[in-house]
Amino acid sequence: MTSYIPSITLPGQVFATPAASILLPVALGTAVGFSIRPTNTQDTYLALKQPPYRPPPQLFGPMWTALYGLMGYSAYRAWTTGMSSLNPQTVELTKQGATLYTIQLGLNLLWMPLFFGLKRPIEATADIVLLTGVTGYLTYIWGKVDIVAGWALAPYLGWLGFATYLSAGVGHLNDWNLADKERDSPPSGKSAETKYVDEAPEKKSL
Repeated sequence: MTSYIPSITLPGQVFATPAASILLPVALGTAVGFSIRPTNTQDTYLALKQPPYRPPPQLFGPMWTALYGLMGYSAYRAWTTGMSSLNPQTVELTKQGATLYTIQLGLNLLWMPLFFGLKRPIEATADIVLLTGVTGYLTYIWGKVDIVAGWALAPYLGWLGFATYLSAGVGHLNDWNLADKERDSPPSGKSAETKYVDEAPEKKSL
């Protein structure tokens, strides 16, 4: 049972204001994404050996924006519904969920720097496994507070399950080492625009 820990929980004003609650995860996720440089991230993604059913890299930006928005809406719904309840247990569940929400947001924002920035697939996969577990528990907790808040997290939880498969699959297929996929200069036989050893060569037109 997770307790409410004010010192590591986002302020209640964030959850209580719909614009702040929705835009905060969107803004933070966007900031982290751009800090890792989207073009380099896509190049790295395409350079790696991939498990089956991997989506195109262009899908991740719109998908995460939508999921961050739903995440923030869930937080707003749960907080405003739960904190106005006359049931002390519901209020306590709401606060516990707020702590879990803050933890999962931090774990979420940590994955991309671990995987693409530091190229540490083992740590990144451990992070997303923990993230999925925390989010699953959060969905259960806030679903008891407000059914809409719980269902608003369902797409996010489903995507995390798929993302865990991708993270573990990429790590396994690349021997849990992404650092050797990149060179300071283009490898032999590659064009001047690339420095990724496994990047597929351009197809020549007939």
